[in-house]
Amino acid sequence: MSEPAAPPPDQAPDDDVATTATLVGAISEIDPATWDRIANPQARTFNPFLAHAFLKALEASGCVGQGSGWHPRHLVIEDGHGIAGLMPLYLKTHSHGEYVFDHAWADAYQRAGGRYYPKLQCAVPFTPVPGPRLLVRPDGSQRHFETLARTARSVADHLDASSLHITFLDEPSWRGLGQMGYLLRTGQQFHFSNPGYDTFDDFLAELASRKRKQIRKERAEALDGLTIRHVTGADITEADWDAFFAFYMDTGSRKWGRPYLNREFFSLLGASMGKHCLLIFAHVDGHPVAGALNMIGGDCLYGRYWGARLHRPFLHFELCYYQAIEFAIARRLARVEAGAQGEHKLARGYLPVTTYSAHFIADPGLRRAVAHYLDHEREAIAGINTELAAAGPFKTQP
Repeated sequence: MSEPAAPPPDQAPDDDVATTATLVGAISEIDPATWDRIANPQARTFNPFLAHAFLKALEASGCVGQGSGWHPRHLVIEDGHGIAGLMPLYLKTHSHGEYVFDHAWADAYQRAGGRYYPKLQCAVPFTPVPGPRLLVRPDGSQRHFETLARTARSVADHLDASSLHITFLDEPSWRGLGQMGYLLRTGQQFHFSNPGYDTFDDFLAELASRKRKQIRKERAEALDGLTIRHVTGADITEADWDAFFAFYMDTGSRKWGRPYLNREFFSLLGASMGKHCLLIFAHVDGHPVAGALNMIGGDCLYGRYWGARLHRPFLHFELCYYQAIEFAIARRLARVEAGAQGEHKLARGYLPVTTYSAHFIADPGLRRAVAHYLDHEREAIAGINTELAAAGPFKTQP
């Protein structure tokens, strides 16, 4: 179901046809080829989480929509040449599954008598992966970007949402939104950067001796008695998804109570995006005892979920970090993004990077308070990232 959005707040005088804005209640209503052409215009930088098929699998499986608290309200702007810009938008009744935490903002506002929910979220649900969020047609202009940014704020008002949050966006867009009055926030992740290694041993050779020995020790202990299997594309079977889902549910229920994704989602993902999926299994006597799911992008391997029924020291590091590095080196991928959290990744060759989010809050009082908080938070994160980078495992820090 689609509906007119709040009208774009400005219109360039040289337009042949006025820009129109529409809210779409299901991504299936948007042509997949058009979405993908705008969201992923270059194969080299393909981001699987922005693909139409990925977002559709979330909606078709019921992980998004229905009673999930994530209600699609995707923004589409059109001009005289067709769709000019897109934003994956969700009207939300909670703050779960975002990885940029605003629970304290919500609590403070509600204690003061305000209503924080619903709020409007521009994000890939349950997925802290950086990338573009204001998606502009490849031949589009800065004006289309600004139209999206302004219209999204109007949409928040139109839907009676307290605020608009654009999370894990790219740095240039973040800076552009700051110039348009959005509040700017930073965060931290740990990524592995591949400068062109030929082998895992080439990577190890760049580490300080003590770190190199530690990694070799961890790998030997983790792999003792195990065999590793990589499976991707058409080779992934429903039995593989069954095995992985059991691991995912075990980890999810222990870490955050109720996992966000259901079994159907993984089948839909495999059917529509199998060539971008990499399952890494550890086997004992031919039976999987642990597994990790990665997504393969144009220049990046994205680590997502893992789980195990064999609890062994360093097995998590082996499946999620070292195997990912080996795969990225073999595929000549530029980096591995291993998801949220984890200073423990530093010793394994994953260095700190800054993540970015932008926020618009309607209430002037709450907006002032959050702006003051974010000024201090950005400064603290910049200092922490600098210190951690200097303490990395490399003989000469990148």
